[in-house]
Order: sequence, then structure tokens, then C-alpha cells
Amino acid sequence: MCYWIAANLLLILHLGYVCFVVFGAFLVLKWQWIVFLHIPAAAWGALIEYQGWLCPLTPWEQQLRQAGGLAGYSGGFIEHYLLPVLYPAYLNREIQIVLGTFVIVFNIAVYGWLLTRFVRSKRGH
Repeated sequence: MCYWIAANLLLILHLGYVCFVVFGAFLVLKWQWIVFLHIPAAAWGALIEYQGWLCPLTPWEQQLRQAGGLAGYSGGFIEHYLLPVLYPAYLNREIQIVLGTFVIVFNIAVYGWLLTRFVRSKRGH
């Protein structure tokens, strides 16, 4: 039971990290210091996709599930609804490249928008 809980908590953390990689630049609007966490996180997320690597959280989560006697990702709400987001069945190299490119382009666009807002606000003062 403890392994199952730990695996699911790690899954939620993993999903949160993925959301931070994609959308974390918007947090810079409220907390500018987040940029120092987000840029390395986004770079790591894109690198994982471009290289076809597994995030280190993935095998750790799978080890916890196996230690808890679970063979796969079937079961309750978390497994049914969150796992397909992180581990879609159709994921292949080409899609990983598209995802990595999306992370980079999307975040460059958001940071460009934030920089433009910052420059305009400084000119207005």
C-alpha cells in the first residue's frame, strides 16, 4: 500500500513537473525569480524529448509500483486518467521531437511576450 501511494505521489509530481516545463513561464508574471527555475526545467524537458531519454522519475515510479506488487498501470483514478498523459501509447521518436520543439517554441514565445511587457512598462515610467 505504501509503495502504491508513493508511486502515485511521484506520478502527480511528475505531471506537475511536465506542466511547469510547458506553462511555467506564465508564473514569471507573478514571481520573476521563477525564471531561474523554469528555464533549466524547460531545457531539461526539451532535452529529454530530443534525446529520447526517459525522465529519471519514470523508472523510479515503475520500481515503486513493482515493489508494491503492481504489474502495470491499471487500477484506480490516477492510473486511468493521469498515466496516459505522461506515457501515451502512440509516443514515438517523431512525436518526441515535436514535443521538444513545442516546449522550446512555446516558451520562447511566452518569454518574448514577457520581455516585451517588461520593456514597455519600463518605457512608461
